[in-house]
Amino acid sequence: MDCSLVRTLVHRYCAGEEECVDSRTVYVGHREPPPGAEAYIPQRCPDNRIVSSKYTFWNFIPKNLFEQFRRIANFYFLIIFLVQLIIDTPTSPVTSGLPLFFVITVTAIKQGYEDWLRHKADSAVNQCPVHFVQHGRLVRKQSRKLRVGDIVMVKEDETFPCDLIFLSSSRVDGTCHVTTASLDGESSHKTHYAVQDTKGFHTEEDIDSLHATIECEQPQPDLYRFVGRINVYSDLNDPVVRPLGSENLLLRGATLKNTEKIFGVAIYTGMETKMALNYQSKSQKRSAVEKSMNVFLIVYLCILISKALINTVMKYVWQSEPFRDEPWYNQKTEAERQRNLFLRAFTDFLAFMVLFNYIIPVSMYVTVEMQKFLGSYFITWDEEMFDEETGEGPLVNTSDLNEELGQVEYVFTDKTGTLTENNMEFKECCVEGHVYVPHAICNGQVLPAAAAIDMIDASPGTGGREQEELFFRAVCLCHTIQVKDGDEADGPRKSPDSGRRCVYISASPDEVALVEGVQRFELLEILSFDSVRRRMSVIVKSATGEIYLFCKGADSSIFPRVIEGKVDQIRSRVERNAVEGLRTLCVAYKRLIQEEYEGICKLLQAAKVALQDRERKLAEAYEQIEKDLILLGATAVEDRLQEKAADTIEALQKAGIKVWVLTGDKMETAAAACYACKLFRRNTQLLEVTTKRLEEQSLHDVLFELSKTILHCGASLTRDNFSGLSADTQDYGLIIDGAALSLIMKPREDGSSSSYRELFLDICRNCSAVLCCRMAPLQKAQIVKLIKFSKERPITLAIGDGANDVSMILEAHVGIGIVGKEGRQAARNSDYAIPKFKHLKKMLLVHGHFYYIRISELVQYFFYKNVCFIFPQFLYQFFCGFSQQTLYDTAYLTLYNISFTSLPILLYSLLEQHVAMDTLKRDPALYRDIAKNALLRWRVFIYWTFLGVFDALVFFFGAYFMFENTTVTSNGQMLGNWTFGTLVFTVMVFTVTLKLALDTHYWTWINHVVIWGSLLFYVVFSLLWGGIIWPFLNYQRMYYVFIQMLSSGPAWLAIVLLVVVSLLPDVLKKVLYRQLWPSATEKVQVPPRAPWAPSLERGAGKVWVWKCGQSTVTNEFHDDVVKTWFYT
Repeated sequence: MDCSLVRTLVHRYCAGEEECVDSRTVYVGHREPPPGAEAYIPQRCPDNRIVSSKYTFWNFIPKNLFEQFRRIANFYFLIIFLVQLIIDTPTSPVTSGLPLFFVITVTAIKQGYEDWLRHKADSAVNQCPVHFVQHGRLVRKQSRKLRVGDIVMVKEDETFPCDLIFLSSSRVDGTCHVTTASLDGESSHKTHYAVQDTKGFHTEEDIDSLHATIECEQPQPDLYRFVGRINVYSDLNDPVVRPLGSENLLLRGATLKNTEKIFGVAIYTGMETKMALNYQSKSQKRSAVEKSMNVFLIVYLCILISKALINTVMKYVWQSEPFRDEPWYNQKTEAERQRNLFLRAFTDFLAFMVLFNYIIPVSMYVTVEMQKFLGSYFITWDEEMFDEETGEGPLVNTSDLNEELGQVEYVFTDKTGTLTENNMEFKECCVEGHVYVPHAICNGQVLPAAAAIDMIDASPGTGGREQEELFFRAVCLCHTIQVKDGDEADGPRKSPDSGRRCVYISASPDEVALVEGVQRFELLEILSFDSVRRRMSVIVKSATGEIYLFCKGADSSIFPRVIEGKVDQIRSRVERNAVEGLRTLCVAYKRLIQEEYEGICKLLQAAKVALQDRERKLAEAYEQIEKDLILLGATAVEDRLQEKAADTIEALQKAGIKVWVLTGDKMETAAAACYACKLFRRNTQLLEVTTKRLEEQSLHDVLFELSKTILHCGASLTRDNFSGLSADTQDYGLIIDGAALSLIMKPREDGSSSSYRELFLDICRNCSAVLCCRMAPLQKAQIVKLIKFSKERPITLAIGDGANDVSMILEAHVGIGIVGKEGRQAARNSDYAIPKFKHLKKMLLVHGHFYYIRISELVQYFFYKNVCFIFPQFLYQFFCGFSQQTLYDTAYLTLYNISFTSLPILLYSLLEQHVAMDTLKRDPALYRDIAKNALLRWRVFIYWTFLGVFDALVFFFGAYFMFENTTVTSNGQMLGNWTFGTLVFTVMVFTVTLKLALDTHYWTWINHVVIWGSLLFYVVFSLLWGGIIWPFLNYQRMYYVFIQMLSSGPAWLAIVLLVVVSLLPDVLKKVLYRQLWPSATEKVQVPPRAPWAPSLERGAGKVWVWKCGQSTVTNEFHDDVVKTWFYT
């Protein structure tokens, strides 16, 4: 009996857990390997069904309820509702249950609808037809039925249904071209390569006869990383092992281009594909406003408990006197007399909690959620933020951070593609110290007879000609460009030697710019570019059999590996170009003999087939190969600034926002760009913490010297005084590179890890701008995190356009992606996406300003109106013997937050504009008025709370003194407690609604309809509720109450007087503050024009122009008519 299968199963499922976790084996076409190979084990992988939905038909209700009751406010009201059901409380369970049911239902409907849309989208994807290869022929099935190991055929312009290992294509060379726009937004064509031993299988019969197994890593979300190997079996020989990398992997969602068809084997399916793993939800970010809401909620919860305790204690103090606890008309039973005192006190405490629980605004959460969701459309609808050139508009990936856009204190921006266009133009190259430009230039004029690339200095001579030829060969060969004829993907180009239309397609615009400026070689190896090495190499073989290694990369990565060449001259030219803001690359080479090349092949093959630590082994191999180089020269290309990038940065600085540039470019190039975009001004004194300076001084000395320089000159630039500096004001700019930052972040030898960081932060706080150059992607995130968790806890925003910016975008409080030439990965991982950097100005200074103003008013107003609502109920207990008698009717308790006062504040929070948009854009300094969560500070919160308490005192005692010993009806009848409560409630509804009307600056017809309509609805509802005997009610205590109250003249007088008295303090406070201590915003606010007092402007002839708000009408007057309007 063959025990190999049993041993393998025991090893894999019992002892070999590491193998099961770290790698998987895929059998191509589900064919068992030949005898003697590894035993065949059935695969346990998911099908190809994509599930982006959150719920199913069966789990929607329990799962949604569980998620909603995880919110503390919802859970609190659920507890109150259960208490009302269990014990005898003064209010009906409906008063708590109905608002809670409303909030839960609205949220559930919204989430259910969104999930239903996801179900529809999933169904369309899962039922898409796919061509399988089975038994040597094509079979068409639904995509969801695809399994790992199936062989799939994909035709041109079709998307890949899952992650595939590329086996063969219709091209003879075994390549295919792919666009990944739906994954990372890159529209350029990427070249993928079939497995060397399978690229000859061009038919279904051939591919079905393939015997192979694939060993690869378990699914992980990195789009640009894949490690695996394929074992191809033959009948006679041992299996051939070939390495598999990202160049052999075709990702789900990518599209096949310029290739008739390809065959591939499914390696990851369904929710294990890289696309699905990348689309999973990111960590939740919470805004400062939401944090303030939760703190205020805790404060009001403490107030609620205090009220309940006070009333409970006062009840038993009051009942301690004889006959108060047991009056003659309400004798207790024997069971009630024997009841435990502490149990009675606890029950009374719960009853008071139920009575006062409306001070916690449960409907505030659903209103805030609706405001954020609906308000986010104002960004996507903004036509000024639509870019005609790219056809892209702004995107909102999360609406939870809208108001955070109005609180930003630090902006961290990438340079290339964010501040610049990422559109490279070849400017010059330097070979052996000789400079070449695209056209010969004399006195600033381009010579008409100049060749494509000409020298501008002396001839290089015979020896230099060879180096010149090698340089241009290196530029033409050391790249990943594809040349296409008649393809308009990236725009038409002219080839240097023919009139045919051709296109250079590459993932890097630098390469296109270089290759456009300039014997056939055989490509042997590519040492791919990565952000750590900052270089790439190719190994090529010429027609004469010579083997070359050409290497290009950043000067910092090339110069240390050079042993020959005119290093000093080329370094000088590179530094000069960098100061001018040009992007530079250095080019080097070395000749290889056959033995060296064979050793390199073995070294690379051993690293490529490794399943464990392949990246590290490849990096070590590249380090050994790319050394002892001969320097050829350097290139310079220009990356122009984006339109209005300088104006945007200047506006942000005037708004009190500090702007930091984080880039991987060298210091001189980045500094020149910072001057061009006005981050640094002509009078800015630059402070450097760079590797070059640290070679001369220790880090400790450098930091302390800079600190003394800033403090000695008294240049402490806080948020209030550093922005908008005049040309004569001395300010400082800091430049730091990645190596210096690593030293600052590294713990000191004495164990004190924070001293350098704090000193560095002190220096940064006193600088108007900071430039971080030579930054790796993770270092960008480290900088953001360092500022984010500093002692001031400022709100940070990160903006970038490439995959290397994703880490800082995710780290910042607000992440914004730019849809640029480096793809959509930044936009996909961001909270918001915009087409160009210039749109950041309006997003922060206008939309962010409005969002914060609106939602801060919403939060404060909700707490204010609930204090007005419940505090009279608290006062009423002192006049009813603490009997837990409710002041308001059940209907009023239930509908106050749901119907009577909810819609006006929702519309206010969507439409309010306290200052015109043009004013906010013209005067960025207004942004500082709302900085540091200004409208939700404790001082403002306490003012709103005390305003609510004052208004509640006016409502209650105003009505109380009017009712005391007074006949208020014509027939001499006294009004009862329900009329008293209705009067208080009526005054309250009118007061809180008119308070919002007084706070409204931007009136539209919608505001008028909602505000006056809500008051009208309250009156109509009260007339119907008290004017009809409702058969479903077991009580009729409100019958004729509201009508009787309105029939009383003193009641009308009380309503008017109490509303005026309640609103008067707030009006007086605003008038005094505007006159004595006006804010910058109040200074620019124009008083709203009264609709009944239009201004008159003299027109031509006898035409007068009447202006009223936004409308303009004309009327003709006779000459003898004089009409004068007086308007103050």
